[in-house]
Order: sequence, then structure tokens, then C-alpha cells
Amino acid sequence: MPLETTPWDVTEFLTDEAAIAAYIEAVMEDGDPALVAAAIGDIARARGMTQIAQETGRSRESLYRALSERGNPELATLMGVLKALGLKLSVKPVT
Repeated sequence: MPLETTPWDVTEFLTDEAAIAAYIEAVMEDGDPALVAAAIGDIARARGMTQIAQETGRSRESLYRALSERGNPELATLMGVLKALGLKLSVKPVT
């Protein structure tokens, strides 16, 4: 009997500020820029990519492309999306 699986989508679990903060913090700790961009894309999808696109003045397609694991968003795009999501980037010393 074959094993049955179901698709898993992280956006279903990004339902509140605490979940979003925990998710992005975990990804940022890894330090992989591609994962960070993809995670911000996940959060944008959870919040509604159309709304984020309108708030940033960019097209949905360009955001999907930039915020994928293969994307390489410009800092201005990243900062605009974070602002539209109600998030901010902070820096602390490496210990």
C-alpha cells in the first residue's frame, strides 16, 4: 500500500504576528539569502501578494520572481515589502 501524502504550505500557518516573527527569525538565523527572500515571499503570500504589490508599487509577478528561492531582490524591494508587511529589519552583533 503506497504512502499517501498531502501538500504542505507554510502560508497556512502564518496566521498571526507571533507565527510570522518566529518564522522569519528562524530563517534569518540560518543566514541563507535565498531562504530569507523565499520566507519573505511566503509571508507576502500569506498576507496577500496583490495587496503587497499595490503597497510597494511593484507587480505581483516581479514580487513572486524576486521573493523566490532563485530570486535576488534589490534592497529597495526587500525594504518596501517588509514595510508593507509591517515588519522591519534589525541588526545585532554576532556573538
